Amino acid sequence: MGIVFEILRPVIDLVISFISTTGYVGIFLLMILESALIPIPSEIIMPFSGFLVTSGKFHPFAVIIAGSLGNLVGSVLTYYVGIKFGRAFIIKYGKYIFFKENHLEFTDKLFKKYGDRISFVGRLLPLIRTYVSLPAGIGKTNLAKFVFYTFAGSVIWNTMLTYAGIQLGNNWENIDKYSIYLDIAAVLAIVVFIVWIISKRRSLKKVTN
Repeated sequence: MGIVFEILRPVIDLVISFISTTGYVGIFLLMILESALIPIPSEIIMPFSGFLVTSGKFHPFAVIIAGSLGNLVGSVLTYYVGIKFGRAFIIKYGKYIFFKENHLEFTDKLFKKYGDRISFVGRLLPLIRTYVSLPAGIGKTNLAKFVFYTFAGSVIWNTMLTYAGIQLGNNWENIDKYSIYLDIAAVLAIVVFIVWIISKRRSLKKVTN
C-alpha cells in the first residue's frame, strides 16, 4: 500500500464501513460529498466498490451509476454554490476547502477557452475534477450542458476506477500504483472527445456551406 493510502487510513476505514453497511446508497452519498468539495477521494470509493463486485455483493453497472449520479448531484450543488456566493466569496473562504484564487483563475481560463465542454474534461483530471463545478457556477454556464458533460465525464472516470477495483480484487488498495494508467486512459478519453468535437464542427460547417 502506498504512503498516501496510509495517511488516508481513517478515511479508507470510514469508506469501507459505510459502503459495507449501506450498499449502493453509501456509494451515492459518498460521491455526492466527493463532488461537493468534501475530501473523500473517488479513488477509494469506487475501487473498493469494484472489489465488492468480485464478491458478488454489487453489480458493476449499478456501482457505476450510483457513483456517477452522486457525482452529478454533488456537482450541481457546488454549481449553485458558485452562482449564489460568487467569485469574491470563493476567493475569501476557498482556502478552507483548499481552493485557492489561482485555482479559480486557471479554471476560468479553461472555461473561456473551451466553454461548457471543460465540465467534461475537468471530471477526468485529478484535483480539477473536485473543483470544476465552482467556476462553472460562478460563470453561470448553461446548466443543461453542464449536467450532460458532468455526467458523461463521471461515468467514464467511475468506470475506470470500478474496473480497476474488480481487476485488483483484494489488492484494491494498491490502486495508487496504477494511477498512471488511469491518467493515460483519462487523457485518451479527452483526446477522443476533442476529436469528436472538431469533427462535429467540420460537419456543421459543411452543412452551412
